[in-house]
Parts: sequence; C-alpha cells; structure tokens
Amino acid sequence: MRVDVPETAIPSPQGCVATIGVYDGVHLGHRRVVEQLRSEAGSEAEVAVVTFDRHPLSVLRPDMAPKMLTSLENKLLLLEAAGVDRCCVISFDVARSEEDPEHFVKDLLVDRLAVRSIAVGADFRFGRNRSGDVALLRKLGSEFGFTVNSVPLAEQDDEPISSTRIRQVVSEGEVDEAGKLLGRPFSVSGTVEHGDGRGGPELGFPTANLSVDASLAQPGAGIYAGTFTRESGEVFVSAISVGRRPTFYEAAEPLIECYLIDFSGDLYGEKVEATFHHKLRDELRFDSVEALIEQMHRDVAQTKQLLELLK
Repeated sequence: MRVDVPETAIPSPQGCVATIGVYDGVHLGHRRVVEQLRSEAGSEAEVAVVTFDRHPLSVLRPDMAPKMLTSLENKLLLLEAAGVDRCCVISFDVARSEEDPEHFVKDLLVDRLAVRSIAVGADFRFGRNRSGDVALLRKLGSEFGFTVNSVPLAEQDDEPISSTRIRQVVSEGEVDEAGKLLGRPFSVSGTVEHGDGRGGPELGFPTANLSVDASLAQPGAGIYAGTFTRESGEVFVSAISVGRRPTFYEAAEPLIECYLIDFSGDLYGEKVEATFHHKLRDELRFDSVEALIEQMHRDVAQTKQLLELLK
C-alpha cells in the first residue's frame, strides 16, 4: 500500500475510488466500505482512504477527544490488510480545520488523487466549521466529474457498528463484544518497562508491564485471557491484569501486566502487543498475598483452557 501526505500526493493514471474518515479501529463497518470500493474499482482504479494522523477532536475540542482504538501505524497496517491500495494521511491541525471545503475537494480529491467516486457516511462533515456535507460533495462532484455514495452504517445485533460503540465496550471490559465488532480480538501495543518487581520474587508470576501511549484506549480493570506477541513475532498465551493492584496499593496508576505462560527471559524495552480474548473476572482486593496467589493459579489455568478452545 502506498502512503501519501496531501502535499506530495500524485494522481495515478487510472484514478481512484475513495473514502474519507478517521477509520479508527478499522472495524467491520470500515472493512465493508472498503469491500464495496474494491468491488467498484475492479482492476481499473485504486482503492484509496483519506484519513487523519489524529482524531480531529484532539485539535478542535481536546477535552472531548476520545481514546483511539489503534495507533496510526497499526491503522495503516489494518487498512492495507483490508485491501486498500493507497492511503493519504492528513496531518490535522488548526490550519487544516479552517480549510474551505471547496479547496479541500479541488486540491486533494480532484488534483492530487483524481477521484472517480467517493463513499462517505450520511452525516459526513468536513472543512471550516464543518460546513461541507454530502450535498456539497455531490454539487462539487457534478462540477469536477466524480460521483458520491452515501454509505449507511453497518449494523450488528440491530445496532450500528461504530468506533464510539467499540470504545465504550472496551472501557467496560467487554472485550468479547469488542472483538465481534472489530472482526478480530482487541489489542494494545506498547513497550515493556520495569515495574515494582513484585510479580516474580513475591508472587511467583513474573509479568511484562506495558507502557502504552496515553492517547490509546485500554480495557477496563480486570483479569483477561489473551496472547502476547513479541517483536520477533513469537506469540505466548498470557494472563493479563489491567488495573491498580488494590491488594498492595490504596491508589496507583492503572497498569497492564502480562504473565506469559511457558516463557522465561528478558523482555525489557521490547515493543510488543497484548491481545485480549476474554475477560475472566473483575479486579479484586485480597485479604492476603496467599489468597491472591491461589487466585492467580486459577486465572492461569482458566487462561490455558480458554485459549486452547480458541485454537
């Protein structure tokens, strides 16, 4: 997949069919739009996605900006896997937010991407003060020679599939539901950092502690059955704890701790991915370290059993 920025994008001879949006999570609804574009493009045109390097609200209303389901790097990988030929990444800032919608269409979509058709949601807005909409796109399409398709939101269980909905279920720890909406298990990427050193010496369960970008969504507090993928591509079944460790601390920053089953070694500094398949239980405060250790043995046994069933 070719990745462009607007300033350097050059139209391909065959033109493209395109969609525009944040595309956070690249969930089932997003992938269905790409499938429609792929069918429309055939072998004659490229499938292109115009997206942003951050959520626009992080610039326009930082207090309302949502946590992102995927980093930009992972979003691009997912779009490529979905069948996108070309992705134009807009660096969203105040200047971009004040761009006239007509200039956006002429400069980027027409001159730089040579769009033949565009697919957007019915409530799509763009440009200064969100003044651009589907009606304006259609008017400009008639002028510049492209068509506009208004795409309804895909649904599951009679509810729209949306990044907002997925963020909500993730925050509530409903990773099974998130996986159904994403079309894959929810995961977070981060770097392994030093923790308080209690897991191995005191508890007998050494953990890899993940430092995750603060802009990314994380599951709600609880214990999860999942997997852990190293930089090398090795995958280990993992019991994952997300929370504040109430048995030891009255108040602490939330932490993702992964116990890799059947692994020993040093992971510090590695960029890794923790994947959440199923929530085992809520985070609990135990009256003794011994009671916590007994429960951790049960959590690991249940993790092994569940992940074996998922193979």
